[in-house]
Amino acid sequence: MTTTTTVPRRDAVRRSYLLCPPTYFAVEYAINPWMDPSRPVDSSAALQQWQTLRDTLRELGHRVETIAARPRLPDMVFAANGASVVDGRVLVARFRYPERAPEAAAHRAWFHRAGYRPRVARLPNEGQGDFLPVGGRVLAGSGPRTSAAAHHEAERAFGRRVVSLRLTDPRYYHLDTALAVLSEDQVMYYPAAFTPESNRTLRELFPRAILATDEDASVLGLNAVSDGRHVLLTEAARGLAARLHAEGFVPIGVRLPELLKAGGGPKCCVLELHPASRERP
Repeated sequence: MTTTTTVPRRDAVRRSYLLCPPTYFAVEYAINPWMDPSRPVDSSAALQQWQTLRDTLRELGHRVETIAARPRLPDMVFAANGASVVDGRVLVARFRYPERAPEAAAHRAWFHRAGYRPRVARLPNEGQGDFLPVGGRVLAGSGPRTSAAAHHEAERAFGRRVVSLRLTDPRYYHLDTALAVLSEDQVMYYPAAFTPESNRTLRELFPRAILATDEDASVLGLNAVSDGRHVLLTEAARGLAARLHAEGFVPIGVRLPELLKAGGGPKCCVLELHPASRERP
C-alpha cells in the first residue's frame, strides 16, 4: 500500500517592512552571548549584506521603508526591536539595556511622521523581537530582554490575546531567535530554548510545527522572515531549508555573517508593519 503526502499550497502575501541601514554598525559592547567587542567588524561587508536582504524583499514584491540610522547607536540596524506593530497599532519598545535605549525615541519619531499614533511601552519590551502576531493572537517571549509583565501591557495595546512563552537559553535572548512565524497557522521553533510549559503550549497551538535541530538553531536559522510562501533565512540552516521545502515553502538563503557577530539575523533587521485588519490584502 502506497501512501502519498499532500504538500500544502503556500501563498505569498504582500508585506510592508521597516529596515534601518547599518551605517554605524559595530560591536562596541556585549549584551548577549554572541557579541565580542574584540572581534573586528567589516562595515562595508555589513552594508553589502544588508543591501542584499533589502533588495531581496523588494524583488519579492514587498514594500520596504527605511528609518535613518543615528550615530552612537550601532544596534539600530536591528529594526525589529524598536517597536511592535499589530493591526496598525504601534507599541514602541522600552529597551532593557541603556546602550540601546535611545533607539526607542528614533522609532517613535518615525512612526509619528508616517501617520501612526505610537504608544510608548512603560515596561521593558524589545518590540517585534519578542512579540510575533500569528493566527489572531500574539506570541510573546519573556526572558533576558522582555518582562512577563509587559505581556499584559501588550495585550491591552494590541487588543489581541497574548500567549506567553518563556525563554531559557541566553543565546536565544529574543523570541525571534528561537521561533519564526511562517504563516497564519504554521511556525518553526527550537524546543530547547523554551521551558517545558511553553513547549506544551506550542505543541497545542501548532501540532505540525517545524522543529529546529541544535545545528540549525545555533546559526540563528530561526531568525527568519516569511511572507507565507517565501522564507528568508541564513543559508547555513540547511536542515531547516529542507524541512521548509517539504512543507511547501520556498526557502531563500541569505548571508549576514557580519550582523551575526552582534547576534542578529534576517528577522532582527526587519520590522513588519502589520496593517489594520481592514487594510489587509
